[in-house]
Amino acid sequence: MVPHLRYKKCYWVISMLKKISVQTQNQQLVEITHQAQFLLESALSESGLLTLFIRHTSASLIVQENADPSVQHDLLNWMNSLVPENQSSFTHTSEGPDDMPAHIKSMLTQTSIAIPYEQRRLMLGTWQGIFLFEHRRGQHHRQIIAHM
Repeated sequence: MVPHLRYKKCYWVISMLKKISVQTQNQQLVEITHQAQFLLESALSESGLLTLFIRHTSASLIVQENADPSVQHDLLNWMNSLVPENQSSFTHTSEGPDDMPAHIKSMLTQTSIAIPYEQRRLMLGTWQGIFLFEHRRGQHHRQIIAHM
């Protein structure tokens, strides 16, 4: 005898992928909160989780204070003192003296972050912003993938 099967109503979760492109200029923190918020205007659901992933190994993503620019300055200085360039122990030097430290800085921070949203609004705190943390000198074109 075959038992009677019951099926529960299923809700399919539909997700979207979008890209954020950022041009960086030397080591810096670039706030991308507004670009991330703009993406939510086309989100298929009013609430959920926005996941951001940077497609690079020498830059990272962080959530940090966005009210006082001196915080960004201090973070850059502290990270550079933590992982200075031209260390004799580095063997990966073919891409320049800032490349290996940039990989380490990226490893110490994050390549992806997740931020909840409700009514298509990011649920960040009052002084929080989303930043691309560029760890290399020079100009770089960075891509961030957004999943919602």
